[in-house]
Amino acid sequence: MTEKRLFNFSAGPAVLPVSVLETIRDQMLCLPGCGASILEISHRSKQFIAIQEQTKQRLIRLLKIPQTHEVLFLQGGARLQFSMVPMNLLRGSAAPAQYIVTGSWGKYAVGEAKKEGPVEVIYDGSSNNYSQLPKPSEVTVRPDAAYLHLTSNETIQGIQFQEDWQVPCPLVVDCSSDFMYRPLDISKYGIVYACAQKNAGPAGVTVVIIRKDLLERSGDSLPGYLSYRNHAQEDSMWNTPPTFGIYVMGLVAQWLEESIGGLEAMHRINQEKARLLYAAMDRHPTMYMGHAKPQDRSLMNATYKLPSETLENAFLAEAKNLGLDSLKGHRSVGGIRASIYNAMPLEGVQTLVQLMDSFASKHA
Repeated sequence: MTEKRLFNFSAGPAVLPVSVLETIRDQMLCLPGCGASILEISHRSKQFIAIQEQTKQRLIRLLKIPQTHEVLFLQGGARLQFSMVPMNLLRGSAAPAQYIVTGSWGKYAVGEAKKEGPVEVIYDGSSNNYSQLPKPSEVTVRPDAAYLHLTSNETIQGIQFQEDWQVPCPLVVDCSSDFMYRPLDISKYGIVYACAQKNAGPAGVTVVIIRKDLLERSGDSLPGYLSYRNHAQEDSMWNTPPTFGIYVMGLVAQWLEESIGGLEAMHRINQEKARLLYAAMDRHPTMYMGHAKPQDRSLMNATYKLPSETLENAFLAEAKNLGLDSLKGHRSVGGIRASIYNAMPLEGVQTLVQLMDSFASKHA
């Protein structure tokens, strides 16, 4: 018996395009031209090397990645990057790394960086409970800083930088929860990194887009896997790469290219989904109290609370009956969190909005 798919609002691992899942299903037993599953073939086989290269080229086209940058496929998620970034760029540096902390993931990143060298937190949104973002004019970035690190989208708090910053030192951005939701000007970034399982694929693969000159800062004393330079020199095959994750990310990138029409089109769709959802919140401000300031609301994760836990539980129960899944907020903050990543269909958001309107009218 085949169960009906729910509208999956999970923050990650998260919704994938149905057409991608269908391709995985159809090719799982026997990858075309291989006589075996993608789960079985060697990462050194010509078939997988072609898959990895095609995935890389699709990312290069979608994000217009210049030749000044290298694309790496790693493992360990953003948590490992919290350590790898300072290990490669801060260890041994006389100048500090600077961090902008806008939520829970930024705080974790700072904690790991402090183990490797001097760190300056030039903005910490804890005073406003991480409900808003700084503007570039409100922070002082050192030209000699080892790098500036920020988190583009905080999934727990639901706030998001939606413009590219230009800074006088290498800019390092954790894009884990909004990778490829809009075009990026990669030339402005020293490193863009993202675990895939929120917006670009399954858990297990992490993309690192790094400016090539920064590879020279990977010290010889680093453990082998933790050196960006090693991975770049071996074309992401210093060790066995996450083959299945790279394969699925390639299918997601193909979907973005061929079915959606690129990242500009994807951005317009994401803006529309967010507009519908936030409009429902604004229609019923005493029922749905958003965490983020309106100007900094995330297009990926809408977070809000209802007046009481009783109402929240009732809302979640009605949502479940409508096939709306995984709307409960993060355990650290509670409330409701609707993650509306690239693959969340418009119909899912429309169904949620209809529930929000009817629930507010019923319990006014």
